[in-house]
Amino acid sequence: MRRQAIVIGLGQFGLALATSLAKKGVEVLAIDTREERVRVASGSVAEAVVLDATEEAALARTNPARRDLCVCAIGNEAREASIIVTALLRQMGAARVVARATDPLHERILRLVGAHEVVNPEQAFGERYATRLMYATVLDEIELGEDLVITELKPPPSFVGRDLASLELPRRHGVTVIAQRRSGEPSAALPDPKRRLDADDLLVVVARRGAVARLLEALA
Repeated sequence: MRRQAIVIGLGQFGLALATSLAKKGVEVLAIDTREERVRVASGSVAEAVVLDATEEAALARTNPARRDLCVCAIGNEAREASIIVTALLRQMGAARVVARATDPLHERILRLVGAHEVVNPEQAFGERYATRLMYATVLDEIELGEDLVITELKPPPSFVGRDLASLELPRRHGVTVIAQRRSGEPSAALPDPKRRLDADDLLVVVARRGAVARLLEALA
């Protein structure tokens, strides 16, 4: 059976999320109060409707309790609405409610009214992009819980020609390589500690927050 999701709020973030979920095989119901946004989303998701989700009776008709995921992606233009919708989704028995926040106060309120998870896409992207700007070898970062970060990066120049065993990254820097891929290879593989690194290699590492930055600063 296909997983089902509701995405409420079809601004840039909500539309991108709804479209991406649909591409991954999720049956998405996309909701917004603006007809033009719904029209755009209708070509990418299973169903898109014009609906004011702050109206309890209207939201109840979407059966949140039967969905695997409910996302309140309402943006900064309607913070009060996002809080109301998040609270209603929880009251209606939604199994997993993810809400979009625009600042720390908004996040605290969304958690208080019952959001299982709160995201701030602008803040998250800004933090990730800042790292990419600072360090040319870093391609991307993903937070793993509160204190761990997965980082994709190219080997620093001083790593090229050496193998992971000799670099001793876990012991020296608290950085563990969990996958590596060479240019031209179709997918990443488990790291080979004896394989010499090329400049075109890609490494996926896991470390505590700030460890990769300290490593790269030490090599600079």
